[in-house]
Amino acid sequence: MRSYRPYSDSELAFLLTQDDEQAFTEIYNRFYGLLFIHASKRLNDEEEAKDLLHQLFESLWIKRSQVAPDGNLSAYLYTAVRNRVLDVFAHHKVESRYVESLQNYIDQDHIQTDYLVREKQMSLLIEQEIDALPPKMREVFILSRKENKSHKEIALELGLSELTVKTQVKKALRILKTRLGLVVYVAFLLKTYH
Repeated sequence: MRSYRPYSDSELAFLLTQDDEQAFTEIYNRFYGLLFIHASKRLNDEEEAKDLLHQLFESLWIKRSQVAPDGNLSAYLYTAVRNRVLDVFAHHKVESRYVESLQNYIDQDHIQTDYLVREKQMSLLIEQEIDALPPKMREVFILSRKENKSHKEIALELGLSELTVKTQVKKALRILKTRLGLVVYVAFLLKTYH
């Protein structure tokens, strides 16, 4: 297997457009570290930065035919990270505006139906994120959080070890916390344990 390390960024970009998986791997290895530092500094959250880069490289492979082979690959990737970081901030902004407006309604003791509509929207958002979990993780998570089964009961039902069940639940909670943002995640936990 030949080494792709000597290739220039533009050569790798060209090979990427030709569906070359090794070129993609080299791009990933070459840029991941720097992009991770860049993203985690901006986001102040390493897990969120990891998720962002995972999505970025997944998107890069899916849209490989659209990469300009003679363009500046480094600038392209940094711009993509910057745009995704801005998207995360925009998402958080929308979320905090939503929470703020919800609080205003509660403070004003506004019509109960409006609050219920908002709560339904939040529940829908949470359900969508749970549905997006990997199948086995989703199954374990639903048995744990919605059916209130113990790790031991889930392990017996699904033929898994208790440690696997515990790990799956932990991972699911971490994914949900990252995707939903802290406020919605806490609201979800409060609902689950009431």
